Amino acid sequence: MAKKLSKKAQEEQNELLENPEVLAETLGRGEAFLKKNSKILGGVLIAAIILIGGILFFQINNANQNEKAQEEMFQAVYFYEQDSIEFALNGDGINPGFLQIVEEYPRTDAANLANFYIGSIYLSERNFTDAINYLEDFSADDFLVQSKAYALLGDAYLETGNLDKAISNYKKAASSEENKYFTPKYLFKLAVAYEEAGKTQEAIATYGEIEEKYFESYEYAAARKHKARLEGLAAK
Repeated sequence: MAKKLSKKAQEEQNELLENPEVLAETLGRGEAFLKKNSKILGGVLIAAIILIGGILFFQINNANQNEKAQEEMFQAVYFYEQDSIEFALNGDGINPGFLQIVEEYPRTDAANLANFYIGSIYLSERNFTDAINYLEDFSADDFLVQSKAYALLGDAYLETGNLDKAISNYKKAASSEENKYFTPKYLFKLAVAYEEAGKTQEAIATYGEIEEKYFESYEYAAARKHKARLEGLAAK
């Protein structure tokens, strides 16, 4: 509800509306202000127009760049799926590879996805440092793809001996969104990382989670076996 005007404010408003001289004086002050500050106001207006125009240009240009990058990356994805890793990474002399896509089309969705492919390729080649760099630059709204990226990062960090980072990424992979096909795989990797870090109770609990929740998974039998082994060692 609007606040009721005070008696004084009401009187001033009535005078402004009813007295042409007061109204003219008020409008005159406004006109004088505009004349006096026209350059400043004009500059502010121009700056606002330039800013809005710049934002629109960036958005349109980025969309065009992304569409072009996705078209050019098609062949690299094909090479990747055919295990032609060298062509996928560096191109075939005609079509660009993932590395060129990232370099020429930064900040596009295509470059972001290329980071994932590059990271997985470097991981398969045991180039763990570069794998980590590219996978860390990747992000996805799709929880299945993002979980996979976290798991790959966990693998790379585990291989470099950075157990804290490996555990952190495996936990992210396993907890992103529960899935009966992939979650037990990520939990198993997490349990192994816990073992490597000497965190026996955490490893037992993680193997136990697979045993309790994912008894139909491929990892179930191995999880039971390793859980029993660790419980035996802990009881000594």
